[in-house]
Amino acid sequence: MVALDVVIVSYQCREMLRECLDSLRAHAPSEPMQVFVVDNGSTDGTIEMVRDEYQEVDLTPLARNLGFSAANNIAIRKGRGEHVLALNPDTIVLSGTLDHMLGLMRSRPDVGIAGCQLELPDGGFDHAAKRSFPTPLSALAHFSGVGRREGAPAQLAQYRAPDVERGEVDAVNGAFMLMRRADLEKIGLFDEAYWMYMEDLDLCFRFQAAGWVNWFEPNVSVMHVKAGTSGKLRAPKLNAAFHYGMFRFYRDHYASERNPAVNGAVYAGILTKLGMSLVAVAVRRRRRL
Repeated sequence: MVALDVVIVSYQCREMLRECLDSLRAHAPSEPMQVFVVDNGSTDGTIEMVRDEYQEVDLTPLARNLGFSAANNIAIRKGRGEHVLALNPDTIVLSGTLDHMLGLMRSRPDVGIAGCQLELPDGGFDHAAKRSFPTPLSALAHFSGVGRREGAPAQLAQYRAPDVERGEVDAVNGAFMLMRRADLEKIGLFDEAYWMYMEDLDLCFRFQAAGWVNWFEPNVSVMHVKAGTSGKLRAPKLNAAFHYGMFRFYRDHYASERNPAVNGAVYAGILTKLGMSLVAVAVRRRRRL
């Protein structure tokens, strides 16, 4: 039986995907693994590169960009492995990581989703590897930068879960999410209403609500080229998808328990942030030109 299905969604990222697939070849687990790539309509040669250089990979080329959740689900449904790893194409798997993480899942039947250390190309730590579920206060502190400062009060810094060195967290990052297939099928796959962004947080929320533990494991790593596929400056469509994800996550998981006035303020804040973000990106693009 296949122990691990690795599912990767690609879009216009040929060289990064090549590095990711090379790392999976070089650092495969000791147990059988199958790699699935679903491509969201790339035109940069990604499809041809996978087809020509990685015959062992199960490739599904799509005619158009269905989004991250839908494409992941296509690959997940094709597989039969005991475990499923949702892996971003802008990652590089390091030696021993997959065996260690599979061992963790087998030793901890209470863990629903496990994520490892995400290492930035400069050697720094990607704080998005472990997170608390956002609250209006923590989200405001995070996006304003106050919550990301050294020594920020716990209630402001909780978005990035600074107090957890190893162990249970609310959420891990979608760049590396390891799950048991049986548990994933019980909870439900990625919510396809999230075109891109926040689908990982939503899945972690649903696992936790069903009684599972989400686990951050810092003893092994993958390298993560943050924003490697989306770019440092989000296109308007991606920016809208990011903020829609914030809106939908709040609406689905929090709004029913909050005062309507609070909900209105949160929705207005998300809309305001979207407007500010679109303006800021436009200005930065103009400056670059």
